[in-house]
Amino acid sequence: MTLPGRLLPWFRRLPVVTRLVLAVAITMSLVLTGAAGFVYWRVKTALDQQLDDDLTTYQRSLDHAVRNRAQLPPGPRGSLQQVLDAHGRVLDSSDAVRHQILLTPDELDSVARGATVRHDVGSLLPITSDTLRLQAHHVMAGGRRRIVIAAVRRGHRDEALRELLAQLATASGLTLIAASYVGYRTARAALRPVERYRSGAATLADGTQNLRLDVPTDRDDEITRLGHTLNHMLDRLQASADRERRFVADASHELRTPLTLMRAELDVALHRPRSTGELTETLRSVDAEVQRLIDLSNALLGLEELGSTGHVTRAPAGLADLIDAAVTPHRRTAERAGRDLTVDSTDVVVDIDSRWLRPAVSNLVDNAMRHGHGSVRVEATVHEGVLSVCVTDEGPGFPPEFLPRVFDRFARAEASRTSDGSGLGLAFVHAVATAHGGTAHADNAGHGAAVTLRLPC
Repeated sequence: MTLPGRLLPWFRRLPVVTRLVLAVAITMSLVLTGAAGFVYWRVKTALDQQLDDDLTTYQRSLDHAVRNRAQLPPGPRGSLQQVLDAHGRVLDSSDAVRHQILLTPDELDSVARGATVRHDVGSLLPITSDTLRLQAHHVMAGGRRRIVIAAVRRGHRDEALRELLAQLATASGLTLIAASYVGYRTARAALRPVERYRSGAATLADGTQNLRLDVPTDRDDEITRLGHTLNHMLDRLQASADRERRFVADASHELRTPLTLMRAELDVALHRPRSTGELTETLRSVDAEVQRLIDLSNALLGLEELGSTGHVTRAPAGLADLIDAAVTPHRRTAERAGRDLTVDSTDVVVDIDSRWLRPAVSNLVDNAMRHGHGSVRVEATVHEGVLSVCVTDEGPGFPPEFLPRVFDRFARAEASRTSDGSGLGLAFVHAVATAHGGTAHADNAGHGAAVTLRLPC
């Protein structure tokens, strides 16, 4: 339904229930008007046809009497007759009209030229008396032109149409009222859950925790699905809020430690005069803590960028070159520690986001170098459109109780709480896997830990 330009802003400002009721009322009005108009037209056509048939029959009997110079026959009840000569003078007429000519001068001219004239006298509304339908044409009687006028009263026909209009108006009005009432009740019933959901959301906005909407379980309609969607959204918001609180608490703790150490180093250095060697050692210690802060900040920024958008840009990349670029920065560390770092990679092209996968693999190698022992092996294969990157070491592996939360942010086994690292490396790997639509899995395999990254490629 299209509203005029000026009414549309006003209509949109109305409550939803009011708009629905107005839409139902306007639509039903149009439908009822069309139906009533069709019924009225059909009945009027039938009544007019009957009236025209009576008028034609009466006209023929008058024509026959005029041609034979016989007495004019009586017509239907309330009918009128009139015979005029070629100049419009009344030759014979019903008593009701006497010398009143029923035709206008223009109509007389039309009949004289051979046309047949038919028209109504009086109107349906407002009610008037002596409503007629007349028909006139000329006939030849004894070589002379005569104008014969036949008229029948429309009283019964008009009364029937007026009664029909009254009945249609009454029926349409009652139907419109009933339809509007039903539309109002239906709209109210349909929107009642929405109002309940709105009230619940307002309660949540006031600070209420763990709020869930009361959604019926015995139906499956649009409103019910909306309720389930809102509850799912509330679950995600609650989980997000919980993660945010944990993140803030853990980040505060992780940032506080290097800052406290830096402050302590500087306080000791400023407490009394120091030698050049002592100052150099202090600066190196502060530099290490600053680098730790930088690494932590970069890890946090990378996680937040990947987690907030969840968007990766896939592009073809050589798997062997990508793995080599991720492992190469760790080879010198492995040489200094006297450990083997081996790579077994399939030389294929994969469709992934190298910007995120390269640091993820690098984090896996770094984690194995920091917390594992012995040889570190990186194996990258592609099977049935899935890229699998597995990094294993020969260390003590993950504590069994730590495996369920190995990919949580700032999660570290108790034994490694004092070791290097921020506890964000595996969390970043899991975020990269999720963004690619893949998985990350950690387990203890043989004599060490194994972390596997699987991505569709």
